[in-house]
Amino acid sequence: MTIARPVRALIGLCALLWCFFLYVLFKPSPEFQGPGDRYQNFERDPTLDPTFEPDGKLVHYDEGNYAPDAKKSDRIEATLLALVRNSEVDDMVQSMQDLERVWNNKFNYPWTFFNDVPFTEEFKEKTSAATNAKCIYEVIPDEHWAKPSWIDDATFQSSAKVLEGKGVQYASKMSYHQMCRWNSGLFYKHPALKDTRYYWRVEPNVHFFCDIDYDVFRYMHDNNKTYGFTINLYDDPKTLPTLWPETVKFLADHPEHLNENNAMKWVTDDEHRPKNNHDAQGYSTCHFWSNFEVADMEFWRSKAYEDYFEHLDKAGGFFYERWGDAPVHSIALGLFEDASKIHWFRDIGYQHIPFFNCPNSPKCKGCVTGRLTDGEAWLHRDDCRPVWFKHVGMG
Repeated sequence: MTIARPVRALIGLCALLWCFFLYVLFKPSPEFQGPGDRYQNFERDPTLDPTFEPDGKLVHYDEGNYAPDAKKSDRIEATLLALVRNSEVDDMVQSMQDLERVWNNKFNYPWTFFNDVPFTEEFKEKTSAATNAKCIYEVIPDEHWAKPSWIDDATFQSSAKVLEGKGVQYASKMSYHQMCRWNSGLFYKHPALKDTRYYWRVEPNVHFFCDIDYDVFRYMHDNNKTYGFTINLYDDPKTLPTLWPETVKFLADHPEHLNENNAMKWVTDDEHRPKNNHDAQGYSTCHFWSNFEVADMEFWRSKAYEDYFEHLDKAGGFFYERWGDAPVHSIALGLFEDASKIHWFRDIGYQHIPFFNCPNSPKCKGCVTGRLTDGEAWLHRDDCRPVWFKHVGMG
């Protein structure tokens, strides 16, 4: 019996709808659906758990003398530090207003601004109006900023073209390479920081979400902490293919600098992102996102770090590749420092586009608890905190 054409069409449509239904029902789930899904080896994303002030000795603002003009204040030798251009003044003021609101209006630590050219009067007026604390404006010496004599221009240009062909951002931008080198091993040598021990790095256009009622610098000092971070990510292996081989060479020459309680397993992890480790020749590419860092400059001034930076500097990778201060700082800390002296500031709500650290705390407003990013879902795979928690802990 011949089936009428309209009936055949209807049967075909039903078959298509049934296939579509089966596809929707059984299609693979996306790799990341929500903030907690990236922690596949953990029972729970720790940023979702209730967050309180850190353990240890704390000094609260109402327990000491932190007035801006106090002659005998309880502030220690520390500063809020920013490398910033004149053109970024409005973004810098926004960052200052955030941090002043949640923290520094209580403690009044000075702001120290660095630039490779003199700051304009507009920059000084706008930034000084954003705080009651002292503002210091400094120009970076030419010998700290200029391309070093051993870097060959022709090699730099040809290397930049190769990197650009691989999709590496800022590869041909000389100022970006200079910035990475300065942030890695020269900023703490500026005369303005000679008598300063601790710094909190603040960049333009970042956000802070949570009230902080204790002196962060005193926390670092009184609890023997060297470095504090909020966000821990994977880097792009294409930017640093020889950084780890050069580090291995350095360790072979200076085994005495390797700390007994190091974080080598975090630095060299090859389970979570094996391709990163392969392409970076043994380095996991995990690093502390250094646009936020609270640190003791005595570590950078140590013989271990000075020797390491000099080795890397002479190798040329700050210019012939695109070594950033974040992986350089992170590898050094992971190898040469006691891992227990590195602290995750889980209670400090922070954003540098496109990533967040947003704790579960009533002191926080304006961010979504547990959110790592408001960008594309695939960015969740760049979170390296699970590797840090696995090999080091959450201290």
